Amino acid sequence: MKIVAVTSCPTGIAHTYMAAEALEMAAKELGYDIKVETQGSVGAENVLTDEEIDQADAVIIAASTKVGTDRFVGKKLLEVGVQEAIKDAKGLIQEALKAKPVTGIDNVDVLKAERREKRSGPYKHLLTGVSYMIPFVVAGGISIAISFLWGYKAFDPTDPSYNVWADAFMTLGGGSGAFGLIVPILAGYMAFSIADRPGLVPGMVGGMLANAIGAGFLGGIVAGFLAGYTVLGIKYLFLDVIKLPKSFQGLMPILILPLFSTVITGLIMFFVIGKPFAWLNTAMTNALASMQEGSAIVLGLVIGLMMAFDMGGPVNKAAYTFGVGLIASGVTAPMAAVMAAGMTPPLGLALATLVRKQLFTRAEREAGKAAWVLGASFITEGAIPFASADPLRVIPSIMVGSGITGALSMAFNCTLAVPHGGIFVMFIPGVVTKLGLYIVAILIGTVVTTAMIILMKTYWKKKQPKE
Repeated sequence: MKIVAVTSCPTGIAHTYMAAEALEMAAKELGYDIKVETQGSVGAENVLTDEEIDQADAVIIAASTKVGTDRFVGKKLLEVGVQEAIKDAKGLIQEALKAKPVTGIDNVDVLKAERREKRSGPYKHLLTGVSYMIPFVVAGGISIAISFLWGYKAFDPTDPSYNVWADAFMTLGGGSGAFGLIVPILAGYMAFSIADRPGLVPGMVGGMLANAIGAGFLGGIVAGFLAGYTVLGIKYLFLDVIKLPKSFQGLMPILILPLFSTVITGLIMFFVIGKPFAWLNTAMTNALASMQEGSAIVLGLVIGLMMAFDMGGPVNKAAYTFGVGLIASGVTAPMAAVMAAGMTPPLGLALATLVRKQLFTRAEREAGKAAWVLGASFITEGAIPFASADPLRVIPSIMVGSGITGALSMAFNCTLAVPHGGIFVMFIPGVVTKLGLYIVAILIGTVVTTAMIILMKTYWKKKQPKE
């Protein structure tokens, strides 16, 4: 048997490659040939050729973002979330071989969008937008941080410390550059996830309007959903209700869809949605910026618990998306709590495998070596091998450590200007404020995680299955 697969996750860093490895190992155990294309943060790797797809007995798409299926028409196809491949790769391969072939039919774009909507839901569309948005936030945030090398106000022509290079980097990363594209890219690719390419134009225009009227990140999310579902509605109207003659259907992608969907989305954003969401965005930003110490600590605690709960799953990504969205609004303290709390689970487990080796299997001790690098890089998924093997003891332990880390980060009023990178961005001037206290928060969270793991494994004996 020959299997081909595609894996992809929202950030394109950890789950993408973990799922690919799991599928390859499972296929080897079953005696099947497999090739896995990974659509990660660096783009598509190990790309499937037409010949390989033609020869395949089944296709598996394990993705939490949109992956096109046009090239797999006629093949047995199974589509699941990326985590399903990590949990049960062997079962997926066997299920894929029993799947029904994808058929080519009229109005395939409309029907694919309907199937994708039933399968994925709004959360997947949001994650698709976030996955395309993250590189803009990273590039913009680091460019802004570089501008601070010449002074905190060196980009301002009216300031005595003005430097043309600082001005260039601030322009490159700020509202006129990468940061100005964050909300349009988010909205555009959310609409793209819902309605394919026709959603890009109304989605990006809606995102630009969200920026212009001050609706910000929240307005961009609404614009993305509005644009995507507007496109689907127009397709349904013209293809199924009015039923345009075939000679006029060529006008759909170049005239009817972009014009009508953009006008409808734009007018609703401008006259209906814009002002309420602008008020909500401003109110939320002001509330977070003026948050008192007690409430800030509670927010940090909640963020930390969410980051560790499912280690890259929906709850983790919800906290992460919250932090990223606030960066675009100029509130950067929650993002600091997000990254710190996301680093401590793998770091704490890695430390525990050194301190008490006897509590871990040989495979877990080997995973602990990789967890050092993953934790330092802010890849919370480094804790998954431990949590999968022993969820009842590991997950509560890492949640305690991450909760304390997030609370300390907010209590210390640390801020983070970029949404990823771990220690590789922390030491760039201007990226993290109160760096010493931030490191202290991460170290305390790591030690607490380690202590909790050791206590749980020492005093709560894992029940062995009966012979």
